[in-house]
Amino acid sequence: MASTAFVFPGQGSQRAGMGADFVQRRPDLVDTYYRAADDLLGFPLSRLCHEGPAEALRDTAVTQPAVFLTEIVVLDVLRAHDVVPDVVAGHSLGEYAAAVCADALSWQDALRLVRLRGRLMAEVNERVPGAMAAVVGLDLPTVRALCAQAAADTGQVLEVANDNEPAQTVVSGQTEAVRALADAAKEAGARRVVPLGVGAPFHCSLMRDIEEEFAEALAAVDFRAPSVPMVSSVTGAPVTSAEEVVAALRTQLSAPVLWTGTVRTLAGLGVRRYVEVGPGRVLSGLCRRTEPTARAFSTGTVGELAATVDALASDRAEAASA
Repeated sequence: MASTAFVFPGQGSQRAGMGADFVQRRPDLVDTYYRAADDLLGFPLSRLCHEGPAEALRDTAVTQPAVFLTEIVVLDVLRAHDVVPDVVAGHSLGEYAAAVCADALSWQDALRLVRLRGRLMAEVNERVPGAMAAVVGLDLPTVRALCAQAAADTGQVLEVANDNEPAQTVVSGQTEAVRALADAAKEAGARRVVPLGVGAPFHCSLMRDIEEEFAEALAAVDFRAPSVPMVSSVTGAPVTSAEEVVAALRTQLSAPVLWTGTVRTLAGLGVRRYVEVGPGRVLSGLCRRTEPTARAFSTGTVGELAATVDALASDRAEAASA
């Protein structure tokens, strides 16, 4: 039987109301996760998840713990339906939920780290305003070359931040350089250049200033070797030890997300089903476009999760009868 991967999305998948319908079906989730998270962080994260407003969820220091918490809640619901992964991976922020799913750290420790990560990233943007944009329709080498040219022309930092799928690359850097890249990419034949409302220039060298402080926080947490195979989106390769998990979480602050390579590694491990655990459908689309024969499932609502559970149960029954 083909393998199933749980893939966890990152910032940008948030929406007001996420997780609210799961709580209506499972009131126990309030005490187990939401009230515990509010107490741990000292602000009403649960209300922001369930009610918004959308503007508050655009604050990086809020967005990151909100998306992470929603992923952990959805993971709990999947496990209650006896749906478990053969391998896990996470896109940027999603790597924290992947590590929790693999029992590499507790969800409470991960939530604290994610809150700090979001705050530190937002502070970088206050010191050096930056931006990110997705370039659609050009290959990675072309976008890299355009980044180098725009950086040289403006004298500002501009780098590839995400290799999301073969025809989508995200760039990150200082604002003027991102604008210059957008113009150059359109002239080079890009189908679209989409500014991303993420609040800071993630996954580029501008983030190196916060690595040392974040490394101290990582060192204070009890990490364990993953009990479920885990592929890092920093390297696109499996991580097998606690030390490798820590290194990936530190490095990803300023390193690009290699999602195309991650999906291809998962496919090489026999994965044919990708279950996106958490809000949105971003990774489902990226996985299908990278591996066109793959099946991708969403779980952001009660209805989507129920359809996913039914489809996976049907697959198991078919494999058993065969």
